[in-house]
Amino acid sequence: MLTEANTFVKSHALGNDYIVVDPGRLTAPLTPAVIRRICDRHTGVGSDGILALAPTTRADFGLRIFYPDGSEAEKSGNGLRIFVRFLYDHGYTRRSRFTIDTLGGLVDVTLELNGGKIRQMTLDVGKATFMSQEIPVAGSPREVVDETIEVQGKPLRITAVSVGNPHCVVFVDDLASVPLHALGPALENHPLFPQRTNVQFVRVESRSVARILIWERGAGETMASGTSSCAVAAACVRKGLTDRDVTVAMAGGDLRIHVSEDFSLRLAGDAQEVYQGRLSEGMLGDLRALSR
Repeated sequence: MLTEANTFVKSHALGNDYIVVDPGRLTAPLTPAVIRRICDRHTGVGSDGILALAPTTRADFGLRIFYPDGSEAEKSGNGLRIFVRFLYDHGYTRRSRFTIDTLGGLVDVTLELNGGKIRQMTLDVGKATFMSQEIPVAGSPREVVDETIEVQGKPLRITAVSVGNPHCVVFVDDLASVPLHALGPALENHPLFPQRTNVQFVRVESRSVARILIWERGAGETMASGTSSCAVAAACVRKGLTDRDVTVAMAGGDLRIHVSEDFSLRLAGDAQEVYQGRLSEGMLGDLRALSR
């Protein structure tokens, strides 16, 4: 366990990197300003977000997920795998099955172990829904599948889905021609999405493989994302473009997703710790000033 004050663990899952902390060991509260400073790649530790151990009464462990802009996420598939490795490798649990409570719902975790070490982890991350009021998407209650909206003055066909957090999936013929840094933020902040949204551009390569680009809400372009992979797999199955076992290929690597008949989602993959560290006194002084 993290026992010293102001210590942290830095890990990544397919290039999506997070800092993991136990807030009870920090001497500065995790305010939005503090989160932005820690995540800054020039003046802080640098990461795609912060994972914080949290109290819970309905699961074995609680998790809060923060984007680098200081806002809070409901769920993160990559973040969950990083958190699972943190819990097991740092002695918070030695069980091979346990549950995690997130703002986006409960997650069941199963570990495949080899010699007392994690070989692979499988996460049951809940059900996908395309219903507008559950994502949420503005307008009358409906399934948001193949809906045309206007983005930067041009029509764009989208499928919206929630897997515990909101996603906007756009199917394209050529990923190389997608202006991600223009369309990504335009979709993320589109008035159709009152809580903003994660964005994926997808090219279906076969009945079992989909390749994607990701614009993550609050973080920007991301090498990989577990919930994005789940959302894309669910959208592919809903539109009849793939079978229920889908490999989602990303810049950081591949994830394997199973979509059940009721659209429950199972994600299989791993995560790797990069290093452990301790925030310096100078940094802590800055963080305390930011938290006032």
